[in-house]
Amino acid sequence: MAYRQTSYQYETSPRKLKPEYEVQKNPYSKKKTSTLKPKQSPKIEQNDQTNQAKKEKKGVKAKVKTVVYILVGFAILFAISYRHSLITESFNKKEQLKKQLSLLQKENAQTEISIQSSLNLSNIQKAASEMLGMQKIHESQKVYVNLPKKDYVEAAGEQVTIGEEQSWVQKLLDSIKSIIK
Repeated sequence: MAYRQTSYQYETSPRKLKPEYEVQKNPYSKKKTSTLKPKQSPKIEQNDQTNQAKKEKKGVKAKVKTVVYILVGFAILFAISYRHSLITESFNKKEQLKKQLSLLQKENAQTEISIQSSLNLSNIQKAASEMLGMQKIHESQKVYVNLPKKDYVEAAGEQVTIGEEQSWVQKLLDSIKSIIK
């Protein structure tokens, strides 16, 4: 059965009247096989050139897009690492301040203990007798006083008013009120 070339197209476009491929027989094979070779026409060559230009533009756009994505990724990673370094720095400051606080608390505790030990009554007596030359009171130095059980507090005869300075109008009104009473 011979291979027939038909004008029927599988596509629905009515403009294509000629097939895009030309059937060529393979001269080396004994079987009757055919290979398809695309036809070349001037319009197709022009379309191929425009398609190649479009592909090149797409390729450039894809490369630029890839570079931009990589740069954005590095920027995000840089921001994360910078933030992490700031957190680490503030954590180190906090730990250093905690150490200083614990040292100051230890010093305060030692100072309190030394103050309490110096306020001991025996230490005070010792310092008074050695440094100031003081002695304990003898019975001959004590004097007893008898006071009557009478109340020595006198009641105030006048009413004491404590107030702020009054204006001259207020003083005038007070003097008129005292005259009327």
